Amino acid sequence: MLGMGRSPDASTVLANHDGTPQTPDTLSKAWERAMGAIGWPGVTLHSLRHTHASMLIGSGMDILTISRRLGHASRSITLNVYGHLIAGNDDRARQVMDAAFGAQSVAKR
Repeated sequence: MLGMGRSPDASTVLANHDGTPQTPDTLSKAWERAMGAIGWPGVTLHSLRHTHASMLIGSGMDILTISRRLGHASRSITLNVYGHLIAGNDDRARQVMDAAFGAQSVAKR
């Protein structure tokens, strides 16, 4: 409870004023009301999760780190959901191989 001192170690993160746990949808409903009030009715908590992952992928962050941040059991789950956002890797692979073989490209044959 904000401004009311330190909560006991065993208390829940999201609690009612009397310390009892909030129902699972309390935060989602409050979020929905807040987003509606500012004119963003389609922005859900889950969409923020996708935005977070998408921004990390766009920045070039490695998939293992992203997978861990999202709490996925394996990086294959992350790749199945977000793999379509990983762009430019074919061109980068070509550049690496061109550099390794002295810029000998298939197009020069």
